[in-house]
Amino acid sequence: MNRSELTIYRVLLRPILFRLGGGDAETAHERTLHLLALLSRLRPLCRTLELLTTIRDQRLSRTVFGVQFPNPVGLAAGMDKDGVALPVWAALGFGFVEVGTVTHHPQPGNPRPRLFRLPTHEALINRMGFNNAGAAALAHRLASLQPAPVPVGVSIGKSKVIPLEHAIDDYCASFRVLFPYAAYVAINVSSPNTPGLRQLQDADHLRALLSALQDINTELGRTHLRGPRPLLVKIAPDLSEPALDELLTVCADHAVAGIIATNTTISRHGLAGADPVLVVETGGLSGRPLTLRARQVVQYIARATGGRLPIIGVGGIHSPDDALRMFEAGATLIQLYTGLVYHGPLLPRRINQALLSYRKRAS
Repeated sequence: MNRSELTIYRVLLRPILFRLGGGDAETAHERTLHLLALLSRLRPLCRTLELLTTIRDQRLSRTVFGVQFPNPVGLAAGMDKDGVALPVWAALGFGFVEVGTVTHHPQPGNPRPRLFRLPTHEALINRMGFNNAGAAALAHRLASLQPAPVPVGVSIGKSKVIPLEHAIDDYCASFRVLFPYAAYVAINVSSPNTPGLRQLQDADHLRALLSALQDINTELGRTHLRGPRPLLVKIAPDLSEPALDELLTVCADHAVAGIIATNTTISRHGLAGADPVLVVETGGLSGRPLTLRARQVVQYIARATGGRLPIIGVGGIHSPDDALRMFEAGATLIQLYTGLVYHGPLLPRRINQALLSYRKRAS
């Protein structure tokens, strides 16, 4: 995408999108996603869009934890929780899509309003609370889309109505239902918007959860052609280095295939000068203020594991330069969310173009 195309999005399209629903961020998101879902049903249009936006080059392809990705730029969980627009995301040039976070029980999430924009800081604050139609509904939709146009990861979390002491059964129920359709399964234990969820990052809780999930993974893998699914753990950016070390030890002990770093942050660092009314809204912060911290966490994990554990880097990737820095920090794959909101749907293409140029210069 050249500079004029980027300007068109920022100056013309983004202001229109941001005014949808009277400026309510979630209403704008819902309407945009509804439009994308409609476009997904128009396969000839998707193929035309793919010709305009997707870069197909073998140099971008990579195989990670046994899954082949056409390129390393993915859509992060949360953008399309229920997987309603998968063909369009693939047509926009994403190399993979992570749907969810989905819970075993359908749930409405937290009361609205629960999604807030901070445009001058290119940030979002959300307290969505895993609003989704449930694991069974997602499984039904994914079954109808087989084979998927790109690898689909599935992020699973704890249902709000389930107490923490029964969280393992809840995760396992979702895992069983979604196993056949997931290229990998992300275990979300790091959202700040479900009460008590982050306690599952603690070593004892995480050890018990991963043990149960891997037992089911082995059991189901015996009867499926592709075998067990790669399990990844999505972590918070707010963990200390000792906590990260402990978490990585548990992950290594339970054959976790990779780490997704990071989720949103409860910190409000980097919001100097922002609207004080918005800054005090509860929820997770994403976007530009998270760029440096997410990269630091990725770099720490890469060093701590000697680069042996695949990392999906996510958080504050708003430009090709951000993406290249994340890969240099040690990410194997990356995901976009807030950067897509502020910089438009052709950001994956721009990043993939930059990756090819970078490889050409390096060689």
